[in-house]
Amino acid sequence: MNFITKKSLSRRTALKGVGATFALPLLDAMIPAATAEAKTPARHLKRLGYVFMPMGCDQSRWTPRSKNTLEKLSPILDSLAPVKDKISVFTNMELRPAYPGSHATSNSSFLSAAKAKVTESSDYYLGTTADQVAAKQIGRATRLPSLELAMDLLQTVGQCDNGYACVYHNNLSWSSPTTPLPAEAHPRLVFENLFGEGGTPPERQAALRKRASLLDSITVEMKRLQQGLGARDRARVNEYLDSIREVERRIEQAQAQAKDNKLPDLDRPLGVPAAYADHARLMFDLQLLAYQGDVSRIITFQLARETSNRSYPEIGVSDPHHPLSHHGDNPKKIARMAKINAFHVSLFAEYVQKLKNTPEGNGSLLDNVSILYGSGIGNPNVHDHVKLPIIVAGGSAVGFKGNRHIRYEQPTPLANLHLTLLDRAGVQVDSFGDSTGKLKGVFDT
Repeated sequence: MNFITKKSLSRRTALKGVGATFALPLLDAMIPAATAEAKTPARHLKRLGYVFMPMGCDQSRWTPRSKNTLEKLSPILDSLAPVKDKISVFTNMELRPAYPGSHATSNSSFLSAAKAKVTESSDYYLGTTADQVAAKQIGRATRLPSLELAMDLLQTVGQCDNGYACVYHNNLSWSSPTTPLPAEAHPRLVFENLFGEGGTPPERQAALRKRASLLDSITVEMKRLQQGLGARDRARVNEYLDSIREVERRIEQAQAQAKDNKLPDLDRPLGVPAAYADHARLMFDLQLLAYQGDVSRIITFQLARETSNRSYPEIGVSDPHHPLSHHGDNPKKIARMAKINAFHVSLFAEYVQKLKNTPEGNGSLLDNVSILYGSGIGNPNVHDHVKLPIIVAGGSAVGFKGNRHIRYEQPTPLANLHLTLLDRAGVQVDSFGDSTGKLKGVFDT
């Protein structure tokens, strides 16, 4: 076994096929024996994730019932019960740069903690977002410095909200104040970005049609690799490649079904799963694979765009989300909006559970990641940016404390949490946005 004989694989070892490259998960064979790193093999693989939930929430159904722990979760957060030891919920965080309140500034300020320039033209100006601050420092170690994902087809241009250009709605990530980074919503294109190699999209599609799967091109090389691995590593590689093949199968199935879909969702790219949940799960699984293969360590994901008119018939909500968020204090509308909130959280909970169940080093993949989930709006009915719904998930290797309800007596800048998460990931910045300092008590040290 390589681990025992002190022979080690490079962390950058990959299986290369025709038009495909598959990075490997962290294996025992990649860790030199009898070293300090062998005891904490994944400590250098710190990742950051950001999941954006649009249009705020019903706070009465969001806020945990217990004061300092998550012993009593709220109705919206109930699905997090199996992973509550790995999450903390933050109450009384604010986004002051998002005022005057709007949907555009909710989206744009969430990761930038910056004030968007009011413009309907191309002279937009915001700020570098937290994910891109991280990408510039720790993202350079991976093939993709960052990965930007979404659920909606970006088709809105011009003016979208009270004098703000649609670019503020469409993009969570900005690599500079004038450079928004478009997100990808099509699972096939994300898959090829993670594992495909070279060529234009049409060229990649033509090559793919010549074989059943990208994985088919690495069969010989995979067998050669397996011969030199120990039993645990062989099992880990097999599980990883099986996960990749299953994701690819689901993508192909969705594309095949799309041919028979006569009424496509205009917000959804052609060829994605018809059901929102299936699409979201596929996008979450692609994020897990990106982390597992160390293809990218920085990921943002927009569950829906602000002012999205998507409805959710699969959970019994036929109302478009945006009009429903302006509920006018109508109890029935608030209850339906809360069902959407709970639905989004449940998909996130599934993702956190998968990260927790995925082995890495001596622990799990979740041990080496910090993920911020939340919205830039508190009460959508009045477009405020206080009492934001905020969750952080993380693991022991980054020193994260779970099962906590962290309540602040005074409104606290979301930028302080961004600064804290960046610091824990090894990203050195003195301040961020309107931050006033790092938060205490979120991590062990």
